[in-house]
Amino acid sequence: MEKSSDGNRNWGTSTICIHTGAVSDQQHKGVVSPLYPATAYNYLDVDIHAYPRYFNTPNMIAVSAKIAALEKGERALVYGSGMAAIYATLFSLLSPGDHAIFQNDLYGGTHHAVTSEMKRMGILYTFIDSVDEESLVAALTPQTKLVYVETPSNPLLKIIDLSLVSKFARAHDLISVIDNTFASPINQNPIPLGIDVVIHSGTKYLGGHSDILSGAIVTSEALIGRIREHSVNFGGNLNAQMCHLLERSLLTLALRVRQINQNAMEISEFLYQHPKVDAVYYPGLSSHPGHDIAKRQMAGFGGMLSFEVSSDPDEFVRKLSVIRPAMSLGGVESTITSPRLTSHAKIGAEGRQKVGISDNLLRFSVGIEDAADLIRDLDSAL
Repeated sequence: MEKSSDGNRNWGTSTICIHTGAVSDQQHKGVVSPLYPATAYNYLDVDIHAYPRYFNTPNMIAVSAKIAALEKGERALVYGSGMAAIYATLFSLLSPGDHAIFQNDLYGGTHHAVTSEMKRMGILYTFIDSVDEESLVAALTPQTKLVYVETPSNPLLKIIDLSLVSKFARAHDLISVIDNTFASPINQNPIPLGIDVVIHSGTKYLGGHSDILSGAIVTSEALIGRIREHSVNFGGNLNAQMCHLLERSLLTLALRVRQINQNAMEISEFLYQHPKVDAVYYPGLSSHPGHDIAKRQMAGFGGMLSFEVSSDPDEFVRKLSVIRPAMSLGGVESTITSPRLTSHAKIGAEGRQKVGISDNLLRFSVGIEDAADLIRDLDSAL
């Protein structure tokens, strides 16, 4: 096996998607990385003792290099799911008695993991409603080791100032972590803004075709060593076949995301003007409270938006014909979901009300279909 250049960081994003990390097929000269499904490798006269749980088999190395280059980080690891990546990060970097600060407006699975598993493990935490200097300082304790944010957030598309978070973290010797799933590496690179660890649910935009369950972590050489050491014990690695499919999907990531960005902007403007829509949450709209920050730290506003309908949200969804009801997001097809029934069901009605998620809120993952067809579908259902 021979790898191509491990990502010339002066390349453009689309070139990185295609070429970084690719494994050269020396035997048959194919233009795509070969699949190495082996779980058993020779241990004599080799530089690396390869084993899937050690995150060091050929297809793992290939796709990790591509993701790291896209996020402008030093190293990456890929996992069997986004939640596996989140757990690996939190339980590698935090110990019993440590304290972490989380923004309140998070993916429901993360919120539930914090309130159940971290509490069980004796790790302390504080949720803050607003990620600003005053709230961060108020939440700080002598035991605080980590601050965790998500921007744009799920499902209200709140925008967090990453430069502010990274400055606060460095001033207080904290590790800063972001879930960058909604933005994707095409629209936002938190590491150059000073964030230490970037997490992705690779099931979403990185995979992009609603057929891969995966997660990823991107960080520095120093931190990846700590995370890998524990991850080997947790056993959450991604198998070779899924690594191969994930690398395949990343080849078109830039193209997909740019089309999705364009569609989402047109659709959000349509919904914002519609009399039967009570509210639209999309950072590309000038009316969005985080619009100016998003313009500063994002290359594109993304394909995720949410909106509140004045009618029954479930009946509205049933009337859609092109846009599909589905629990996940980030695929080439447009999907829609009710956070109260899916992603944020576990936090309960009181928890949803506290973070501003109404029962009429719908989360819309815009795909790559023709925007005019999606708008007609929405208009007809409304």
